[in-house]
Amino acid sequence: MEHENEVSKNIKSKEEIGLVENLFEGAIWRSRFVVLLAVIFGLLGAVILFIVASMDIWNVAVFTFNTVVGHAHPQGFHEDIVAGIIGAVDLYLIAVVMFIFSFGIYELFISHIDEAADHNQILAISSLDQLKDKIAKVIVMVLVVNFFQRVLHTDFTTPLEMLYFAGSITLLAVGLYFLSKVGKH
Repeated sequence: MEHENEVSKNIKSKEEIGLVENLFEGAIWRSRFVVLLAVIFGLLGAVILFIVASMDIWNVAVFTFNTVVGHAHPQGFHEDIVAGIIGAVDLYLIAVVMFIFSFGIYELFISHIDEAADHNQILAISSLDQLKDKIAKVIVMVLVVNFFQRVLHTDFTTPLEMLYFAGSITLLAVGLYFLSKVGKH
């Protein structure tokens, strides 16, 4: 009998269990605000990338102006201009990835952005899969741009290298075609 009394003292009442459960679940639910670190620093990273890419474009513009005004056309002038601009586009695309990531994580874990729902469907994220798909498509575009930036600085010396180059462009085009088909279904 004494043992039964001891056991019944150790068993919590439904009210006590409910209180502990509510406190624990509340703590777990509020812990989602840690995600705000990813949102804030993701947005900061995006802004930094936009600034750096804009400065790169500015530098290309100044270089182009100074070269044209000075009537100098150094070897590789056009390639340098195109490479600089493509490099900036690459940074802009990565900044867009950071924005989509930040907006998506905020909407999934914190709250829906009311203003975004009224103005911009591209940033509206309703599931983790949707966020992943949007980020993946932009990352593919980053890789495409990066590929063409690298190709500008490649010297082809044999016909086989040119064939590899043509094959890689064909594979890239086929991949983009199928990526666009997946996005429509």
